[in-house]
Amino acid sequence: MKNAPAQQPELEAIIRQKIDSAGGISFADFMALCLYHPEHGYYMAPRTRIGREGDFFTSSSVHALFGRLICRQLRQMWEILGGGSFTVAEQGGGEGHLALDILTAAEEDAEFYRHLRYRLVEISPDAQRRQQQLLAHHRERVDWCALEDLAGMQGCFLSNELVDAFPVHVVEKQNDALQEVFVVRDADGFAEELRPLADPEIVEHLRRLQVDLAEGNRAEVNLEAPRWMNKVADLLRRGFVLTIDYGYPAVELFAPYRRAGTLLCYFQHTTSEDPYRRVGCQDITTHVDFTALEVAGESRGLTTLWFGEQYKFLLALGFLEGLIELQALETDENKARALRLKVKNLILPDGGMGEIFKILVQGKDVGNPELLCARKLRDISLPPL
Repeated sequence: MKNAPAQQPELEAIIRQKIDSAGGISFADFMALCLYHPEHGYYMAPRTRIGREGDFFTSSSVHALFGRLICRQLRQMWEILGGGSFTVAEQGGGEGHLALDILTAAEEDAEFYRHLRYRLVEISPDAQRRQQQLLAHHRERVDWCALEDLAGMQGCFLSNELVDAFPVHVVEKQNDALQEVFVVRDADGFAEELRPLADPEIVEHLRRLQVDLAEGNRAEVNLEAPRWMNKVADLLRRGFVLTIDYGYPAVELFAPYRRAGTLLCYFQHTTSEDPYRRVGCQDITTHVDFTALEVAGESRGLTTLWFGEQYKFLLALGFLEGLIELQALETDENKARALRLKVKNLILPDGGMGEIFKILVQGKDVGNPELLCARKLRDISLPPL
């Protein structure tokens, strides 16, 4: 897995055939094939995606403290719902590290662990195999299911860096009119062509968000994100939705100064803005529009309980106390310093994960509880580092 291929000629041939047949495909269709083709897609084919040997890091791959703190919030949610059976449903759980860290922390509380059912929604056979191996110790508490199998669940629907990989439409405003990027063929491989919008829902989506692109600007429109949120809200009988991802509210995501959108590709910890290279071998992502998720949730009975930066979320849940406890277990000062620098990436801005990652907490039929993650920093006793 370490030496994953940098080319997928089979997938390139499939995409070329679809382009030839249709005379061009939307960028959303191109991105879907690159990431989710059943056999050759980036997320479907066996390969190492996360960690030092992969293409990118996630918060859960930095340190187990991330999952431990999320478990603290999940336990409070369980209490808010009155105890009893509590389902945590995680979609797109990667290799299972976040699930493992949550379950390991939950196991320390026998009562909570006994009532906990962890359900993973995973379309990638490769990822599911890795999850099954990693979570073997917790097998009695874990199962795998389709999204539709969660109908009527009570608990918390959890996702970590899921929505940023949904296929997006790419649009530009030219001559005061929106046009859409289509992928066509040229002598060197793939190229772009601006055409009239293929899906009228794009205009309606931007209207709901009260967004009007500046002339000459390019942006991504993620129609799948609100559809996904609608489905999640409908499946949830009572409980919470906890969405972790990088992104912005719509007013910032579509701001006039953001001329070229946010699309990025990741390959072996390097970034690129060219999605037409390494087809099927690199991750393609865009920043999440959290306003769209909030609006969609509200239309299906979800109430926004908290939204903010990851550093605020983690500090409120006891990040510094957790870091101090970890350091106390390390007798070697050099190792303790390295641990501190590594874990602090979770809360640091400017190169760290503290500001660019956001957390959205929504609730259904839970009232307006005082969540632990919503504590103001001024109300938290912060020990010295």
